Amino acid sequence: MPGTTIASVTTLTPERPALCAPSRAARELGLKRYEFDLAVELGRIRTVPEGGSGGRRVARTEITRLQTQPGFPRTLRERVRVVGTKEGAALMGVSEGRFARLARLGLLVPVRFYLNRYRAVVWLYLAEELREFRANGEHADLITGRTPETLRSQLTAGLDLRPRNWRGRHLGFLLRQAEDPWARAGAIAAFLPSEEIAEIAKIPYERARLDRLRPTLPEHGAPGSPSALLAEQIMTAQDADEIAWLSADLARQLEATRAPWSATCSDNPVSPLPRSDHGSVTHGPRPHRGLLTWLRRRSPRNAPAGDHARGT
Repeated sequence: MPGTTIASVTTLTPERPALCAPSRAARELGLKRYEFDLAVELGRIRTVPEGGSGGRRVARTEITRLQTQPGFPRTLRERVRVVGTKEGAALMGVSEGRFARLARLGLLVPVRFYLNRYRAVVWLYLAEELREFRANGEHADLITGRTPETLRSQLTAGLDLRPRNWRGRHLGFLLRQAEDPWARAGAIAAFLPSEEIAEIAKIPYERARLDRLRPTLPEHGAPGSPSALLAEQIMTAQDADEIAWLSADLARQLEATRAPWSATCSDNPVSPLPRSDHGSVTHGPRPHRGLLTWLRRRSPRNAPAGDHARGT
């Protein structure tokens, strides 16, 4: 009708959040949750801390970056594909026995493990890394030739670096996400026997805080069950030199946590003032290079045969 004003209606589309929870980010990236978690550990997906809660989220810009990469989502999923001994051996064109020997020697580094119904340890490896190992011409003799006598003698003596290599890899992930000396100390403590931690952290407050900050390691079975006890053995440092490296770096990180108050509490150095775990924290030095060097040590001749967890 003449003179009638028709009001236009605009439907507002809610803005996408700038940060996404891991579950939502996994869905938008076409990943299963375990694939997403592994991609984060490997640095394939960058995350940011979520305030003081200790959790982490994924920025919208990071999701967009991944979605615009060539071959998405197939290429992203392929980069986090894991295989066991049988499939890994087929991928490398070797027998399962040779594959297992290469892994026990520390030349193939697992990224995951689980216990099957017989409580046997099943190790999982990145398919991408196995292909790279096969393509490296320097490894031709190890793949097709006779295993050198020095390496065969180590295998005969029971050498198995798979648990130690898994620990080193997972510790590296935890240290990359740690943002202060306390977080780094907690990450290191997660792999040490409790009696070793008590020897280093003699102050009750420090031991209590370390216990709160120790990251949760993968669970396998009900607490106290045979499966859980076996998994705990795998996740705890066993060799004397490994324990020594971790202990020294834990001591250094604890010293870094004391730096902010040491100047004002020099008259009472064994009684630090407790601070909130979510309060402001003075950032200390990066992890000591000694630990980083240890994480890169893959040569079987430098590691004793101290791990007794066996698997496939």
